Amino acid sequence: MNLRRRQLNAWMLGAPLLPLPLRAATAPAAVAPAPAWPSQPLTVVVPFSPGGSVDVAARLVMPRLAERLGQPVVIENTVGASGTIAAQRVIKARPDGHTLLFGVASAVVIAPLVSPALHRYDGLRDLLPVAPVASSAFVLAARPGLPVADAAQLVQLARQQPGRLSLGTDGVGTGLHLTAELIQQMAGMALMHVPYKSGPQALAELAGGQIDLAVLPVALVQSFVREGKVKGLGVTSRQRIASLPQTPSLSETPALQALDVEAWQGLLLPARTDARIAERLAQDVAAVLAEPATALRLTEAGFKPMSMPQDRFIAYLEQERQWLEATVRKAGIRVD
Repeated sequence: MNLRRRQLNAWMLGAPLLPLPLRAATAPAAVAPAPAWPSQPLTVVVPFSPGGSVDVAARLVMPRLAERLGQPVVIENTVGASGTIAAQRVIKARPDGHTLLFGVASAVVIAPLVSPALHRYDGLRDLLPVAPVASSAFVLAARPGLPVADAAQLVQLARQQPGRLSLGTDGVGTGLHLTAELIQQMAGMALMHVPYKSGPQALAELAGGQIDLAVLPVALVQSFVREGKVKGLGVTSRQRIASLPQTPSLSETPALQALDVEAWQGLLLPARTDARIAERLAQDVAAVLAEPATALRLTEAGFKPMSMPQDRFIAYLEQERQWLEATVRKAGIRVD
């Protein structure tokens, strides 16, 4: 997830080397040969159910990665506990480069922040970030019969009825949940959180009128918005998105001017994996994302290709953890 950090952090957080003496020549240290990788099919563990937005992103990109690597890539959906079961499966996997996590913030960063007693791992220490694949905004959506036409009217209604309007997400302590909390904090709203087991379940309840609002991924909800099955009040990114051009950015609403949230999806390996495997994998992911056909498929599905070198991806996740920790603390989210 990416925030406009200057605005949000302010809002949320109130000698040259000397030459060595000459020495007698010695034999160079032995360098371990590069591992023969990949030597078997790869398993990519997706932490959410088939058909969800994370699964969609993985299935758009992994077939082309398999072609470049010359080995099959098998996607396995390991669902449960906000993605932490999948994360811990990969953490414990053999670090030979053949088991990967198609990770998101909720499994890698958020869960250990909100449930430190339950999830005793550090996603940035026990996993090795390799490469981002895509980013996507979320949509603040409303049931068809809710008497609001835009986010400004929602803010007004919610302030008049604190705690009365219900808002669904895909669970407690997920990226969607924290984004919903951030929206409420910024706009001065108090909504009743209804956690579901998955995004598709929350969307079905929203379209059926069982809940008033939901924060959901663009890839999941965009067809419902286009068909009028739910109202798209706004996207969480600073800019409007190509696949929902008529849906405004929530930052166009005065109470939410500083909002700019996007979620990342990316590949991570067990921490002790050979660095040369990670480097090769990062290069191949970048090459796949640079293909116009891949970029088009991601864009049409509501994603943006997200490519950066491995060291920048690691720094990006470290920065993300800082603002997420501040949001969790301010919202008082704790699950033990």
